[in-house]
Amino acid sequence: MAIDFLQVGVITTTHGVRGEVKVFPTTDDMHRFKRLKTVTMEKPDGSRSQLHIRNVKFFKKQVILGFDEINDMDEAALLRKASLLIPREEAEELGEGEYFVGDILGINVVLEDGSPYGKVSDILATGANDVYEITRDDGKKVLIPAIKSCILGVDLEKESMKIHLLPGLEEL
Repeated sequence: MAIDFLQVGVITTTHGVRGEVKVFPTTDDMHRFKRLKTVTMEKPDGSRSQLHIRNVKFFKKQVILGFDEINDMDEAALLRKASLLIPREEAEELGEGEYFVGDILGINVVLEDGSPYGKVSDILATGANDVYEITRDDGKKVLIPAIKSCILGVDLEKESMKIHLLPGLEEL
């Protein structure tokens, strides 16, 4: 299930009267917006369009973007909650054992012995390490830290993750 686009941000609100928007970055490096010329905007209804970045500013933990196609606050207000996407080939290089969220969400989870356990339903960023929320086949949810002692392997081609349950994790 290779994904074609990766999300780099979500438009939160307008900024000023010239059509700029505030963006909550969903990328590890918010300064990557300086290197982007275009983004694909996906509105909550699923419609997509390409936007050309006119200017980039940073304010606290948000990015302020201006687009050639958006020139006033009323137009910008219609973009609220839209995702900003880039083609996968423009993504930053990942290190060994690193994966894009979109590649991990929804993959099958199996235990060490190969028995089915559930699917990855969410990824929580905690600061120290990510935590995978796994929805078991019986509907219960289990939180597994994304650490080497728990995540034994990920095979994106087979859409599978092999895990080791540390004592106590199953009762969460």
